[in-house]
Amino acid sequence: MKLFRTAFGAALLVACLDHAAMATTQNVIFNGTVTATCTLVVATNGTMTVSPDLQSLSSHNSGGSAGTVTLTTTGGVSLSVDPVTTTTAPAADSTATTWTPTYSTSGAHTIAETGAATALTIPGADLVSVHLAGTKGGSNRFASGNYQATVTLRCE
Repeated sequence: MKLFRTAFGAALLVACLDHAAMATTQNVIFNGTVTATCTLVVATNGTMTVSPDLQSLSSHNSGGSAGTVTLTTTGGVSLSVDPVTTTTAPAADSTATTWTPTYSTSGAHTIAETGAATALTIPGADLVSVHLAGTKGGSNRFASGNYQATVTLRCE
């Protein structure tokens, strides 16, 4: 009987070796979500200079320069500038100044200079140029001294 079991087992083994093993597969599913996002990194701060008539203090005046910001987005966001709320001026400047922030972009999105919100619908990277102009009305003029204003660039 022992010889029979051994012979039967050997025959079964040989029969199994002749047949390929049964293949099996499974699918592994990967999910991911990318939410609409935007990153802003200040590259340079801007410089304002005064106009010859002393009624404009602006990054557009001769010798002035825009602030620059790098922007990277997935799209589905809006780019804008907030009204200026933080300023410092010398004590001798006691008259009102109207501050007007603007921006433009180059890169994945081309936006001409504006102060309005702009939808960024596609993903990409841009260089944003941020400008600021302060103006005096009537016979008012900018006084001698240091001025500073903060422009908030918003991407949401």
